[in-house]
Amino acid sequence: MTRGRTYDGGKLLARILFAVAAAVLAIEPALWLGRTWRDPSYDSKGFLVFGICAGLFGWSVSSQRVTAKPANVRLALALLAATACIRLAGQVLAVNTIGAIALVIDVYAIALLSGLQHRARAVSPGWLAICFAFSLPLERIVQRTIGYGLQHISADGACLVLEGLFGDVVCSGIRILLAGEDVLVDLPCSGARAILLLLLFFAVAASLCRPRLHQAASGFALTLAAGLATNVLRIVGLAIGIAFPEWLAGIDVMTQPWHDVIGLMLLALGCVPILIWANTVRRPQQRPRTGSDLFRWTVPNRVLQDGWWLHGQRRNGKSPVLLACGFLALALVIVNLPRKAIDVAKRDISIALPDRLAGLRAEPTPLSAREKAYFVQFGGAAAKADYGPNSLLVVRTSAPLRHLHAPDECLRGLGLKVEYLGPSYRPVPTAVYRATTADGHAYRIDVTFISDRGHVTTNVAEAVWHWLQAPGSVWSTVQRISPWDTPDQAHAAFEHAVAAAFDLPTSPNAAKSASLKGVPHNDR
Repeated sequence: MTRGRTYDGGKLLARILFAVAAAVLAIEPALWLGRTWRDPSYDSKGFLVFGICAGLFGWSVSSQRVTAKPANVRLALALLAATACIRLAGQVLAVNTIGAIALVIDVYAIALLSGLQHRARAVSPGWLAICFAFSLPLERIVQRTIGYGLQHISADGACLVLEGLFGDVVCSGIRILLAGEDVLVDLPCSGARAILLLLLFFAVAASLCRPRLHQAASGFALTLAAGLATNVLRIVGLAIGIAFPEWLAGIDVMTQPWHDVIGLMLLALGCVPILIWANTVRRPQQRPRTGSDLFRWTVPNRVLQDGWWLHGQRRNGKSPVLLACGFLALALVIVNLPRKAIDVAKRDISIALPDRLAGLRAEPTPLSAREKAYFVQFGGAAAKADYGPNSLLVVRTSAPLRHLHAPDECLRGLGLKVEYLGPSYRPVPTAVYRATTADGHAYRIDVTFISDRGHVTTNVAEAVWHWLQAPGSVWSTVQRISPWDTPDQAHAAFEHAVAAAFDLPTSPNAAKSASLKGVPHNDR
């Protein structure tokens, strides 16, 4: 009896130590992920995805187990080892998203150990973990990495449809002219959000349906096709509404609530093929356990554990404890390793702001202590100055994935309400935003991204796209801030002065740009 208690006690201690090691590896990524849910600069709805996953887990784990199949301890240890490797990479490379991926594996391990796949209300542990992955700031990653490619795919698809319906369609890259009206498939229109929402819907459906591998592959392809088709139809509908508002009873498709209503209707349409697929591949719920199930799993397992002939071969109780102690020590080492980011920008980059712009003298604004620490750690450079009522911010870097971002990200983090108004091409390609403080003061934010190789763009996705083709290039953010009520003439003078000071290429022949002081363009 004493020997049996020691053996059981050793296993319990080993499990506790392994659990502590897993918690040590998970605590920092979990805190970072929680911050992305609360930080306005991320604009993340990840906490809602977490709520969906928690609901699926609770719904399944509260049901009866239909078999007594024991947990696969070896698989759990393998997953814990994978978590440690991923956490190690995230720590050493100083990329928080990599470390957060380890949480996805943790969810998978917890679901497996809870036996969700063996319950009356069965849920696939693997697909539940994939659902949880959508709580990460994936939209930001997708927009920055492949957003420019998605813009072109959506624009090409919309052009094909529009050319089949109308004769007066002109397509040039991501710009579409329909009946003389300009429609730009800019970054928010890339379709990243629609595709991610449909993929989340697909993952939730797969969690409940538990498809086989070939069925999951076909469902994934169907979901991607539905996402792209949904975005193409959405752009087509908006283009028709802009060019022929009388066809839609004169409503302005770029205003709320019509803009969002069109998007939601087409998103619901995109869910239809996924529902049909789910109904086709759905596996029936497992039957309640019977005596044969108990014999199949419980009896052989107990015989192997308690057989008197195995006493000589039974592992020593200290072995799993020592292994667990070693793993805990390894976890402590991993989380304390020095962080060294691989995407550090060049440190010999300098910025000299003009002494005067449009007759206004520069008053340099010092960087905050946090900003200085950031550029010291990750390279690059930044400079700020006020020119009368206007402000200028320039960020220069050879690592745009690390340093470049749209102004709404940082402004939301400062507590401002930010609205994207669309692009302007006079005098230079510019993304325009309206930022409103809590006390009602409004500002116009103009931002242009330029490279030392002559590329000029209005969004980070295109900048990253060009940078990936020439990783050694240096990119700059030229951001101008003016009070919203600045007279047009004064604003135009400041814009031309900035363009001349930084030798920005002007585009006098750019396609017609809509008035920007109207309704915000919140097309996402």
